[in-house]
Amino acid sequence: MSELALKVEGLTKSFEMGGNLLPVLKGIDLEVETGERIAIVGQSGSGKSTFMHVIGTLDQPTSGRVFLHGLDAFARADAELDTLRNRHIGFVFQFHHLLPDQDAVHNVMIPALIGGMGPDEARQRAEVLLDRVGLSDRLDHRPGELSGGEQQRVALARALVQGPKLLLADEPTGNLDPDTAAEMLNLMLELNAEQKTTLLVVTHSSSLADQFPRQLALEGGQFVEQACV
Repeated sequence: MSELALKVEGLTKSFEMGGNLLPVLKGIDLEVETGERIAIVGQSGSGKSTFMHVIGTLDQPTSGRVFLHGLDAFARADAELDTLRNRHIGFVFQFHHLLPDQDAVHNVMIPALIGGMGPDEARQRAEVLLDRVGLSDRLDHRPGELSGGEQQRVALARALVQGPKLLLADEPTGNLDPDTAAEMLNLMLELNAEQKTTLLVVTHSSSLADQFPRQLALEGGQFVEQACV
């Protein structure tokens, strides 16, 4: 068996609303092997984004444990958890969250600089990744000068600049036209194959989900394995 990139044990997450607890994730157990590609599907409000935020250590679980390559994520001190997130997890969101006053190359450099990388090495990595996503001629363009698809490619390069072991994408093609969405998906799958980065993608699109060898439907706070076409 391959090394597990992600192991989730008894994961629960509840939110307080009007003095009542609203359970969203209800005792999820999951194992994901290194290099796997998984599509996570489900109705709006089913908890897909909540799950991604917890396994990405952006939010704390109510109970349960999350292991990233054998490391018990939430057993770590805050500073250690920040380092783990910065070095080993990449995020791509539906809204790319680029800094509007920074050009493409500096947007990509930011996680590396935060992680302590020198500016020359960070820039070199950023330029290589922007070339890989087809934006070598857009290095000095700010987000407002880029199309939606180009901005999302910058966000993907930024997510990969630290060489993460786990790439989490939450509706990464939700705001793109069909052709651009297909290009974005193909790029993520190519990079997954090249870099052996484990890839989890949340999507509402059945056609996008069908490109993945494993699909998980979040229903009633639990995952149900879906038969793939």
